[in-house]
Amino acid sequence: MDLTKPILVTGAAGFIGFHLAMKLLETGRKVAGLDNMNDYYDVKLKQDRLALLFKHSGFKFFKLDLENRYSMEELFREHSFDIVIHLAAQAGVRYSLINPHAYIQSNISGFLSILEGCRQGKVKHLVFASSSSVYGANKKIPFSVHDNVDHPVSLYAATKKANELMAHTYSHLYGVPSTGLRFFTVYGPWGRPDMALFLFTRSILAGEPIKIFNYGNMKRDFTYVDDIIKAMMHLVDHPPAGDPEWNGIEPDPGSSFAPYRIYNIGNNNPVQLLEFISVIEDCLQIEAIKKFLPMQQGDVEATSADVRDIARDFGFSPQTALREGIENFIKWYKNYYQ
Repeated sequence: MDLTKPILVTGAAGFIGFHLAMKLLETGRKVAGLDNMNDYYDVKLKQDRLALLFKHSGFKFFKLDLENRYSMEELFREHSFDIVIHLAAQAGVRYSLINPHAYIQSNISGFLSILEGCRQGKVKHLVFASSSSVYGANKKIPFSVHDNVDHPVSLYAATKKANELMAHTYSHLYGVPSTGLRFFTVYGPWGRPDMALFLFTRSILAGEPIKIFNYGNMKRDFTYVDDIIKAMMHLVDHPPAGDPEWNGIEPDPGSSFAPYRIYNIGNNNPVQLLEFISVIEDCLQIEAIKKFLPMQQGDVEATSADVRDIARDFGFSPQTALREGIENFIKWYKNYYQ
C-alpha cells in the first residue's frame, strides 16, 4: 500500500463514514471523501460533520452521486486510490418499504460504479459496508458469517446481500481484494436521526411518545461507533487473500477461493429493547411515554453477532459498555442541539 495516496471514503458525510474519515485523518492519512448530501435526513447534520473534516489539510471532498456512471468514471480516471472504503448507501429498513427505487439506484447501480472504478483503477483493497439485516429470517443465534443468508425480509437487506455477491464476482473475475463488513446496529455521537437512540432521545426530551415495535419483544446487538472504527482501522491495510482450503462441494459463505472475506462487526452482547430504553431514561432522568405497537414489516426480532472471525484475524474486541455509549451520545445530543 502507498500510504501517501488518499483513501477514498464514500458516505464521508454520513455517520460511520464521518467517524472513519476523522480517525484516518487524525492518524496522518489523506482522505478523499465522497457524498451526494441527499436529504434522506437533516442535511445540516451532514454539513456539520463535513465542516469538522475540512479542518484537516489532508481532506478533499467530492459531491457526487454514485449512480452517475460518467462522474464516477472520471473520479477514478483522474485520481489514484489503493484503498476504497465504501460506506455510502441508501440506508434504513423501513424506508425501503416507501421508496424502493432509491435502494436499487444507490445500493445496486451505485455499487457497480464503485466496483468498476476499483477494477479500472487497480485498487488494492475494497472495504464495503454490508449489514446484519442480510441474516433476514435466520433464527440461529448468534449470526455467523459461515451461515447461509438467502432469506432477506426487506429490500434493503436484499441489496446488501447483492452487494456481497457483486463484490465476490469482481474479486473472482478481476482480482479486486474485497472485505465486506456486516454492521450490527451502530450507535453513538453524530448518529443518524432515523435510528432508535436518536429517535428515543429526541422524543423523550420533547415529552412525546416513543414507538416501541413488537410490543418491546426485540433484541439488538447495539455496537458503539468507536468499536466499529477501531476494527476498521485494523483491517484497512490488510486485503484478503484466497483461502486455499475453500471447498466448492461444501462451500463456506464466509470465505472464498477468491481474495474476498466477510466479517460481522457487532458488540456480541444483545440487549432487550426495553432494557435499552430503560438506560436512556436513566441517563436523561426522564421516564418515556411509551406507545406499544406490532412488529413492522421488514423487521426482525433479534440480532446477535458472532465475531470470532474478526477477533481471530484482527484482535477485535468491543470495549464500550452500553451505558457509557448512551451517555456519550446524550452528551453530544444536548450539546449539539443546545
